[in-house]
Parts: sequence; structure tokens; C-alpha cells
Amino acid sequence: MQNLVEITENDFDVTIDIRYASHNNLCGHPLYSRPFCYLHKSAIEPLKKAIQLTKQQNLKLKIWDCYRPYEVQKYMFDFFKDKMDASMFISDPKNGIKTHCRGVAIDLTLVDVNNQELDMGTYFDEFSIKSFHACKTISTLAQKNRINLLNIMTLAGFNFIPNEWWHYQLFEPTSYEIIEAPRNMISQQVLKLCA
Repeated sequence: MQNLVEITENDFDVTIDIRYASHNNLCGHPLYSRPFCYLHKSAIEPLKKAIQLTKQQNLKLKIWDCYRPYEVQKYMFDFFKDKMDASMFISDPKNGIKTHCRGVAIDLTLVDVNNQELDMGTYFDEFSIKSFHACKTISTLAQKNRINLLNIMTLAGFNFIPNEWWHYQLFEPTSYEIIEAPRNMISQQVLKLCA
């Protein structure tokens, strides 16, 4: 896939847990046929900076998602559109920015030396106001951890969105093309509904 670089635990010294390749995600079933983690080549230097900043605190980045096939983006939006205002958390494939589909977005958190996730006040992909960066109803410790992650990622060169504490992206994401994925990266369940 053009302009994408594979992110591996060994090459980048991160922990990778691709949730959409498992049952442990909001949809409750795999959306990817296998775990994969790719980022646009323009995001590699900022990621390396974030890794270094994290290491200085004896912490590590744990990545849940990077590049996302367009078909999966559409499936997720459709899956939630009748349950809530999905556009608050999932980019509408018709007119949204679709940062993950361009390979310029990353969903992640911080883990300690024992690979335990730091308290961020919510789980990954919790679609509620508690996931907003500015939420004040989470613990003081969780607020501090979110601020720390925000500082690391913005110092490294990433932008953020207000609704998801775990989501970071490159600036001017629409200047990057949407990248088409091979169909064998997408789960059969998603492919059946997209056919």
C-alpha cells in the first residue's frame, strides 16, 4: 500500500493491540481479517519523537489502531448510526475527514514498565462525553494521564480532536489521499455487508 509504513513492536519499541482484529471492540467482532498497524510515511518521524518522549518517563505507547480500510470505516459508521450520533466519534465516510483511511491517525494510550495501561478515565472507544479531552468528571489521576499523553503527542508533532482522548493525527489530514486496502485485510463479515 503506497506511502504506508508497517509499525511493529520490535522496530518501534511500542506495544501493539489491534482491537479491530479481535472481538474486543465496540462492534463485538473482528473488523480486520488479521492484526496490522500501518502509518503514512509522514507520520513516522512524529511517532518516533513520541516514543522517545515516552521513554524519558519510563513509559511506553500502546497502539490500538492506525490505518483503517475505508470499508471498515463505512461499516463502523453504519453500525452505530441508529444507536447514537456516530459522527461525534466516527468520521462519516460520505463527507467526513476519514483520517484513519489516509493512514495519518493513530489511536493509543500509555503503559507502564509492566505493560499496564495508565488510568485514562475511560476505555478505548467509549462513545460518551467522558472520552472528551476536557471532561472533568473523571479522576484527577486520569486527567493528569490524559494531559501527559496530550503533551507527548503534540510535542511530537501530532494534532488531536476534542472528542477522543486516544486519537491523534497529522495536521491537514485531507491533504493526504485515502489509501485503498487489499480485500484480504478486511473481515468477511464487513465484506459481506459492503458487497
